Amino acid sequence: MPPVTGIVIVGGGLAAAKAAAALRKHGHDGPVLIIGSEGDRPYIRPPLSKGYLLGKEERDSIFVHTPDWYTEHDVEMRLGTTVTSLDLAAAEVVLDDGERVPYTKLLLATGSSPRHLKVPGADLGNVLYLRRVGDSERLKSAFTAGAEVVVIGDGWIGLETAAAARMAGARVTVLGHGALPLLKVLGREAAEVFAGLHKEHGVTLLPGVEVEELVGTDGGVSGVRLADGRLLPADTVVVGVGITPNTELARAAGIEVDNGIVTDEHLRTSAPGVWATGDVANAYHPWLERHIRVEHWANAQNQPATAARSMLGEDAAYTRLPYFYTDQYDLGMEYTGYVEPGGYDRVVFRGDKEGRKFIAFWMSGRRVLAGMSVNVWDVIDTVRDLVLSRNEVDDAALADPDVPLDSLLP
Repeated sequence: MPPVTGIVIVGGGLAAAKAAAALRKHGHDGPVLIIGSEGDRPYIRPPLSKGYLLGKEERDSIFVHTPDWYTEHDVEMRLGTTVTSLDLAAAEVVLDDGERVPYTKLLLATGSSPRHLKVPGADLGNVLYLRRVGDSERLKSAFTAGAEVVVIGDGWIGLETAAAARMAGARVTVLGHGALPLLKVLGREAAEVFAGLHKEHGVTLLPGVEVEELVGTDGGVSGVRLADGRLLPADTVVVGVGITPNTELARAAGIEVDNGIVTDEHLRTSAPGVWATGDVANAYHPWLERHIRVEHWANAQNQPATAARSMLGEDAAYTRLPYFYTDQYDLGMEYTGYVEPGGYDRVVFRGDKEGRKFIAFWMSGRRVLAGMSVNVWDVIDTVRDLVLSRNEVDDAALADPDVPLDSLLP
């Protein structure tokens, strides 16, 4: 019997599960099919570099829904299944076994993949990446007391895995291109905070270096050779040099692609009947008045509801400001807003920067573009409101902890 035509979601991650839930919540009672290449049901990725990697969270805690939820809400899943192409003219997706699955509407939630290191020796054993739950489990096994761990990349994944390895007692070296970790993301003022944090916890930071090759014995990695000739010992190499959106299906089908699948504010792609969501979507943001692609958990958590409502004919637009968070050692951080590299005048700090208990504000003129709270809680919503208000504020008032943040709102 041919499958009943309905809404098909390609991708088996958080965005797919949240879209299915939103479709049911907003009244869709027709078929919903999730097709995912992983064998596990949809799960949340941040714990893979945080609580789950540290052994603080159990495996069952990472899943978006229980197995019964999908049955109770009549959501079909085909896991361990790859979509090989899209036939837009026929309104069908083609599976790896040749089966063609028809759809009335299609949601692409294909996510991203880690960028792979392209140097000699990159295929040696114990050269590890972090994207899937199995990757996290391999890292957890490799992070042992006394192990030599070299992390290539000083972005969020690199630093979070470095913190986990160090907390497990490993000796950790982090290699970065820039002068400071997270320099491109946060700018010098805030990046200095994270550099100091890792140094205090015994991590060796090597800025401005290039990897020439990975060396090994018996098929396993044993060292990292830098372009300046230094050879760093390594029992494990963690590669965190960014991710690439999985746009191959869309591109091959003729859907517009540019740093992700291009969508409007309703998450509609250039192809009729096709939407995209999550970190694969380069979506127009009406408040920011530009297209942005956000690679963080909050986008996959919140954006699918807009896609679902749009698929059901509502005039829904995604206007939420970007948000992300991190936990490293005893530091917890939340950030909201959007600032391009070099797109701000200065950073204003409120609180104790040296003691790592503060709020930072990225400023353009007298406007707050973004804010970050470090070990200061229950303020990020007010920071978001301050950004969205476009209200003009004085640096002195922003920096003064005795001035309530909400008093700076219009």
